[in-house]
Amino acid sequence: MANIVPYIFKIQRYSIHDGPGIRTTLFFQGCPLSCQWCHNPESQAMGKVSEVKNIGELVESLVREIERDRIFYDESGGGVTFSGGEPLAHPKLLLPLLSACRKQEIHTCLDTSGFAPFNILKAAATVADLVLFDIKIMEDQDHQTFTGKPVGQILENLKKLSHLGVGLKLRFPLIPTRTDTRDNIRQIIEFLTGQTHYRDIHILPFHTSGDGKYERLKMKNKLKHISPPTDERVEEVRQMFEVKGFNTTIGG
Repeated sequence: MANIVPYIFKIQRYSIHDGPGIRTTLFFQGCPLSCQWCHNPESQAMGKVSEVKNIGELVESLVREIERDRIFYDESGGGVTFSGGEPLAHPKLLLPLLSACRKQEIHTCLDTSGFAPFNILKAAATVADLVLFDIKIMEDQDHQTFTGKPVGQILENLKKLSHLGVGLKLRFPLIPTRTDTRDNIRQIIEFLTGQTHYRDIHILPFHTSGDGKYERLKMKNKLKHISPPTDERVEEVRQMFEVKGFNTTIGG
């Protein structure tokens, strides 16, 4: 699979945290955001992506890789998840991949930051069976400071997806000193209840499993001295969402 390197830096099999059931996750290379808590920092750089002469052949080869685990999808209700990086950064590959998997009746998840032109997001989200959509920080300046990009386009895209009725589950990374302030959580709840119909949210507690990657890549780890939230704090945040009518899941 050497020919996929410019687009996809890892294929992870038997994943249970990237959507329902047992899944194969394809991690796309490149992301417009640079979240300080990113646990795949090697995926951030876009790199020099060469043009593939025959996208159709590339799609066919990837679908063959995905289909190798079909027995696990069928038994568990799983499928394939397109993650990253940011899969929407490569729509010329992502969109035909989604369509090809749909034709093969393989369940698809799109795991996205939501930071993309809406026409691209809409094209992918309306073909995917499920969208996993991150919501992180509501204050624009804080969002720029901690992720490198403004939040406006992400929130507007989420509202538009809600109006289209796209199947979607939210993901909230719970990051001490970054996203877990009471004011930020309150604003997220107010936005979601006032501007969208989405009420399923996965709370993703910060972990330090990516620390070694920063060292190997010689990248600055801005959260090196941050500890994961306590179980009590995670439960407190879960209750904040639950009392406002949200269905919550820890992790996933």
